[in-house]
Amino acid sequence: MALWVLVPVKPFREGKSRLASVLNPQERERLNRWLLRHVLETLRQVPEVFRVLVISRDPAVLSMARELDAQTLQESGAPGLNETLTRAVHLLEPRGLRRALVLPADLPLLTPQDVQALIQALHASPLAGEAPLMVIAPDRHHSGTNALLLDPVQGHRFAFGPGSFIHHIRQARQQGRFVQVVERPGLSYDLDHPHDLDLVRHVFPQWAVRAVVGSHS
Repeated sequence: MALWVLVPVKPFREGKSRLASVLNPQERERLNRWLLRHVLETLRQVPEVFRVLVISRDPAVLSMARELDAQTLQESGAPGLNETLTRAVHLLEPRGLRRALVLPADLPLLTPQDVQALIQALHASPLAGEAPLMVIAPDRHHSGTNALLLDPVQGHRFAFGPGSFIHHIRQARQQGRFVQVVERPGLSYDLDHPHDLDLVRHVFPQWAVRAVVGSHS
């Protein structure tokens, strides 16, 4: 069955605002561009992925996504993330959407093997084909959700935000979904705080010192 990947993306100039104490607006935009390219190029290496849909209100984000063979959806206004994802699901239903993976665009260590681990967890479920399923990857603090794979995606109410890992699991169980949790470094580590810049040291070594400074600020 076809797997869609939904990638919601903030405008390049707005993303990673928590890093404003160590990165200026131009540097944050450069970082956000690299993160999106990294995630989309990683997804291109996963044969099981049918389509990638990038959702944003930023024309620059959508333009880059199309250059990397992703489909795009222009947000209207400034809805919350959960409302945006729900709208995307409704729009894709006539195109055969059933199985969907929601993946953020700020996973600097993401590999094709991480994405395949989510898909394999879905297939390995003892109730595959018999009950609705959810595979979820928490952030390293077990608070947020860094990947959410749903089969079917219909019927799930997205709950991204503080504490979303527990909220998603609780809702899934209330719906009778079988839940699988996948924990891997490439899925656990996102960029939220200045000290997280160490995660992109291999790409932006000039920011490594700021990561150390940020961890003590």
